[in-house]
Amino acid sequence: MQKKILIDAERLKYPKSGIANVCVSLIKGLDEKASDFNYTFYGPKKNIPQTKKNFTVIDWKFWQKKIPFNTGKFALIHTAHQLSDYFHSIKKGQKKVVTLHDLNFLHDNSSEKKVSKSKNLVQKNIGNADAVVCISEFVKDDFIKNKALFSLKDTVKVEVIYNGLIFPESADFSSKNSYSFIGKKFILNIGVLFPKKNQEVLLDLISQNDRHLVLVTSSAKSAYKEKFLEKIKTLGLEDRVHILENVDNSEKYFLLQQCESYCHPSLAEGFGIPPVEAMYFGKPVFLSRLTSLPEIGGNLAFYFDDFSAEHMQQVYASGMQAYGSKSAEFASQLKERALKFGYLEMAGAYEKLYSELLN
Repeated sequence: MQKKILIDAERLKYPKSGIANVCVSLIKGLDEKASDFNYTFYGPKKNIPQTKKNFTVIDWKFWQKKIPFNTGKFALIHTAHQLSDYFHSIKKGQKKVVTLHDLNFLHDNSSEKKVSKSKNLVQKNIGNADAVVCISEFVKDDFIKNKALFSLKDTVKVEVIYNGLIFPESADFSSKNSYSFIGKKFILNIGVLFPKKNQEVLLDLISQNDRHLVLVTSSAKSAYKEKFLEKIKTLGLEDRVHILENVDNSEKYFLLQQCESYCHPSLAEGFGIPPVEAMYFGKPVFLSRLTSLPEIGGNLAFYFDDFSAEHMQQVYASGMQAYGSKSAEFASQLKERALKFGYLEMAGAYEKLYSELLN
């Protein structure tokens, strides 16, 4: 008799978010692997991908926060995000896994009230967990440093499983839009327009060269966006900065294929999906040295040690020169590195953990 596992994927409510992508990758990976377990997914039915194995789906309802359904038949519950509002209590004998993406609220100058609220929610999720999975070594180190803030089971396992991506099968992408920057050299950045993503320093970079900057963003922190737009005007870059909102995947892949390079000067990143996607397309990747990003780029990325315009331009120029001198070989090494962060690798690592806990 196969043991039943419930995976909380309610973050699929935000289908364009990074965490939703990870949930979809996990579902696809578990669908394609021969498995010892019987999986049920909890989330909005309309956003859960069709599966060959016809996994059971329990449709998300907002009121289940207050009146949860009975989870007694499941041997293990996996909460895919540390700030989930669901499945905080478990039954006797049940096992629980929680994926910890970051503890950003401790580091991003949040108000005391927000820190306290986030900390309480993380506690509700991980306090009774048998395993806490961190999405990078950086997140694991941060968690261990701050472990005293939480009360945990004595026997809790803490391990790293990198996020896994589904890479596009096609190599041919076209766009429905006629962008003015296609055919020109442009730097791409993908992510929420947000202080910790630090996109404003890319304006300083392009003020030192002739590149266009294309930002693909799903949402924005309004004060930061205003400051960003103001800085574009101050630097006189109106013709060279292009902000695209809510771009679908095939459009995003088209932009990744067309860009000269991918730049990600983020100040805080639990994992960093866009740099992996850029590496898959063999594009030179420029990253900050902060948090988890060096784990992603390894020795194939170029790194900004500080964010002064002159330093960034120097790193950019020498990086592009190094890449250009052996671009075909470099591109294939980048793609090979990206494939280490694949969805089947991630699904296999989770299934191995479920087995360890249940056997």
